Amino acid sequence: MRYQNLDQTKGFSQLKELAIPSVVEHFTKENLESQSIRAGADLTFNYAGKGINQALLSALQALADEQQVIDKYELLLSGEMMNTGEKRKVLHHLTRAQQAGEVLFHNENLRHFYQQQQKRFSDFANKVHTGEILGSTGKKITTVVQVGIGGSDLGPRALYLALQNLYLSKLEAKFISNVDPDDAAIIIDSCDLERTLFILVSKSGTTQETLANRNFVLEAAAKQQILNFIPNKHMVCVTSQTSPLAKDDSYLVSFFIDDFIGGRYSSTSAVGGVVLSLAFGSDVFDELLEGAADADAHARHRDIAQNAALMDALIGLYERNIKGYPSTAILPYSQALSRFPAHLQQLDMESNGKSVNRDAQLISYSTGPTIFGEPGTNGQHSFYQLLHQGTDIIPLQFIGFSRSQCAVDYDFEGSTSQTKLNANLAAQISAFVLGKSEPSNLNKNFAGGRPASLLYAPQLSARTLGALLAHYENKVMFQGFLWNLNSFDQEGVQLGKVLANEILSNKADATIMHLFGLLEG
Repeated sequence: MRYQNLDQTKGFSQLKELAIPSVVEHFTKENLESQSIRAGADLTFNYAGKGINQALLSALQALADEQQVIDKYELLLSGEMMNTGEKRKVLHHLTRAQQAGEVLFHNENLRHFYQQQQKRFSDFANKVHTGEILGSTGKKITTVVQVGIGGSDLGPRALYLALQNLYLSKLEAKFISNVDPDDAAIIIDSCDLERTLFILVSKSGTTQETLANRNFVLEAAAKQQILNFIPNKHMVCVTSQTSPLAKDDSYLVSFFIDDFIGGRYSSTSAVGGVVLSLAFGSDVFDELLEGAADADAHARHRDIAQNAALMDALIGLYERNIKGYPSTAILPYSQALSRFPAHLQQLDMESNGKSVNRDAQLISYSTGPTIFGEPGTNGQHSFYQLLHQGTDIIPLQFIGFSRSQCAVDYDFEGSTSQTKLNANLAAQISAFVLGKSEPSNLNKNFAGGRPASLLYAPQLSARTLGALLAHYENKVMFQGFLWNLNSFDQEGVQLGKVLANEILSNKADATIMHLFGLLEG
């Protein structure tokens, strides 16, 4: 297998020599029809608003072939060590795999391991739903609270919020992530602890914020002095089999993940599976896995015209490294996806926010962009002014659905709210790409040429959501291969944690805390 930096490839040199096509001129009816790719499940990717012509498509295909991105994806699926920083396999795809073959580690079939854990938390969720498992005072569980941070919170929380309108909730789910005591206090005060189950999620078993929040929960529960209430009997654990938590038998039950699934890629493992199965039932979580598996299968196509995730990745690279755009906006026209951009921030920026290649050597080209976003139409009344008329051009990715989830809508002034939502989505794409000329009043002039793509489906279901999640995971993976990065470690989050621990243990000068008035008392 060949691993080379982007600026060492013939494909990148070819891209730099091409004339940049006009975004406006290529936004045509013909391209709207032809530049669409199935992305998995019922999800479709349309890139007609990106200004991609045939010469550019050929060059992008050549670059993907030269960097052997599909071959590297196949290696990853087969269990090759692709996380070079931590010398680990990368196996989040295996939690929803349909590919043939086995991935073995220490003579254990890891696909069977993940399936076993899925069955364990599926059975557990069913026993909670039927009342076979009750709280320590004999009351039925009605609320589940996930305690975790980063990938243990962002992905599962985004997925829960995305599904709660469509599926009947068996348990209400809440989340505690921030070590800020106000976060935990507000959630705990909103719960009937006798009817609440807490899920502590920490792969290492040493995450400072999560352990502090566990202690917060136990202390707050003890202070309520509920007769016969046993806090630990209301807490389950998701961790690795080698973590300190795995040996703690005070938890009601422990479910396991392993070091081959990174936090930001863990939503289809027990990290997301336990809370989603408890909230909606394991059949809904299974549908999400099916959608993700379908997107994973589509991502194996070598032809970029049939591979939405790879096409999205290549266009993103073109915009970052040829056009020099530093940011990308993710704009879901669905309130259910209100926290999805936050998850994608971590997924993309923690994976590809790197200035060294997979061999820890400095690189001389731009890598991952800044990711931000907010649901439409709220964003239109916030930061769209800059997107339309600001000095920076920011590529845009819209997400939309034909139908709402709640099936409750009313007509106002000749159209329903869902129709108004989608009219705004279509109008924004058109306005960004085509603009509007007002030479007599530049304050009302819209230059246009702002590249936009669209991911869309009939409705945001569990299956569609799984495909959407996997699409972005695979897009980020492909960009990492193209940039020759290791997208699966995150050393950049470590330094601040180390210094915080040193300050807390009085091993480092805490002067900065005094200066900022951050010490209690």
